[in-house]
Formats: sequence, structure tokens, C-alpha cells
Amino acid sequence: MPLDAPAVIALRRIAFLLELAQEPTYRVRAFRRAADLVSALTAEELDRRIREGSLQKLSGIGAVTALAITEAQRGEAPVYLRRLESTEGRAVADDAAALRRALRGDCHTHSDWSDGGSSILEMAETARSLGHEYVALTDHSPRLTVARGLSAERLRQQLEEVERLNVGLAPFRILTGIEVDINEDGSLDQEDGLLDRLDIVVASVHSKLRMPREQMTERMMTAVANPLTNVLGHCTGRIVAGRGRPASDFDAEAVFEACRRFDVAVEINSRPERLDPPKRLLRLAVEAGCRFAIDTDAHAPGQLGWQLRGCERAAACGVAADTVINTLSATNLVALA
Repeated sequence: MPLDAPAVIALRRIAFLLELAQEPTYRVRAFRRAADLVSALTAEELDRRIREGSLQKLSGIGAVTALAITEAQRGEAPVYLRRLESTEGRAVADDAAALRRALRGDCHTHSDWSDGGSSILEMAETARSLGHEYVALTDHSPRLTVARGLSAERLRQQLEEVERLNVGLAPFRILTGIEVDINEDGSLDQEDGLLDRLDIVVASVHSKLRMPREQMTERMMTAVANPLTNVLGHCTGRIVAGRGRPASDFDAEAVFEACRRFDVAVEINSRPERLDPPKRLLRLAVEAGCRFAIDTDAHAPGQLGWQLRGCERAAACGVAADTVINTLSATNLVALA
């Protein structure tokens, strides 16, 4: 295969742009290795493998590189390449600032009803001072006892409190919500009838984070398929600060496809110790056609300003503002959920 073959050119261009964006070296090498493998094939063999869908049988070619090869050889600009080129040469800071200005609220915050440090009112007033039109109150569910997760009865009491506070805060609005644990079987850690009353449900894995890949994938996909789930929270569970915690192992392509299919937003978690999902997975979610929620996961008023961190990562990975659910008004967001 000549070096000027469309697939070879596309793969090397992707590798170059990944390097320019300071992506991990192994990611860059994956595309360069795929380019070398393609250049070693005859045109006939490459065409045959594309027809048969057998590119991934070649060691060193995965699902993402196979798709890029197929698109390039068909005369199309690979989606992966288009995403990278959409941010090339542009100031990420400018794009991030524009995205931050487009945000109208925050879909994941905590109060002192669970493991937050301040009252619901103080969190709401701070969010309003930052220019938000709304903030979703998403305290933990009962299984997370270390975070004083809310029992069904306490959550009902909180709903009454939010209703009372919203009278005085209008037109600003506190959205009712929860960060509900995804149980090991993929079920949600709260009564369905109560979840159905909430404006927004963020479903997150907080336990058994080292579950085997196949089981974790099934667990997450089951939760995403639940019609009560609106947002998949901090999907890898990783911690990148201090001693850290490795990301959970799961089939990201399958989980993100489920998010697209069931219209569940993938959270871009702005906490500095999380920055979840990693950029390589965030790009996969963009390619899958997912919606997103850029959230702070704030546990204190000062943390509500962290959204710009998430916007910077979103801008670097080509996340469009019209795919971010918290660019919507409260009314439209609740209708979507």
C-alpha cells in the first residue's frame, strides 16, 4: 500500500494531532502502528478486510483505528480526525470560556444533607451569584453510608425543603435530584417511585470499582438502560490526585453507545481529583454521539466555580455546546430528563 493511501495519511495525521494535543504517548503510537500495518498491506487485501470487517483481526488495529481506516478508504474524512481538526490551532481557553458562558446550571452538587459542607440555601445562593439559572441538588443515596446517603424518608423531607426554598429564590430554581448508587447488579439504590419524582437522576458507581471488565460493563449498561437514569456520573471512578485510584475497567464503546441509545448524558466531572472521563474516553463519547453534562460535583460553595475545568477538557475534545444538557433552560432540561 503506497504511503499516500488515504488511510495511511489519515492515521498519521491523527497521530500528529494527538501529539500536538499532548495526548498519552501510547495513544499516538497506536495510530502510527496502524499506519505502518496498513502501508504493509496490498490494496487488494485492505479492500477485502474492509468488506469482510476483519481489520481488527490484525494485531495492532482496534475498533477506533479500524473505523478511521474504513472511512478514509471510502473517501470520507474519519470522524476521529474531524474531531481533532475541529480544535487544532484554536485557543482551547477561548472555546472553553465560550462553553462556560453557554452553561445555565450545574447538574451535580451536594449539600450538608449528605457529605457536603454547606446548606442547600448557601449552595443555591452561590450558584446564583455565579450566573446560574438553576442548580441540581444531588445528594447521595442510602447505600453510601459513609457519605450520609439519604434514605427514602429523608429524601422526601428534602423535597419539601427544596419546594419551600424555591419560593424565595425564584426565578432561580433548585432542581430536585440525587446521585444514586449503581448497585452491583445495575439496579439503582432508591425507590423507583421516588426517583421518578425527581428532576434529575445522576447514576454513579461508588463500590466494587475493580469489578471484572465484563461484569462492570453489564452493570453500567443496565443502569444506563433504566428509564429513570438521566446522567452517568464520573464513569471511570478514577482519582488522579494524591495516592490516586485507577479507572474502572469496562467496555467504554459499549457503554457510550448505550448512553446514546437511551439518551443518558455522560458527565464531564470537573473535580480536580477526578477529571473524569479521561480525554481519550471523552473523545470516544463524542464520536458515539452522546450528550454531556458538565458538572462540578461540588461539596462546598467554593467548588461551584470548578466548571471551567470541565469546559476546558470538553473544548479540547470537540464537545459541542448543543450536546451539553446544562446549556438548556431548567424547563427544557427537566422536560428532556
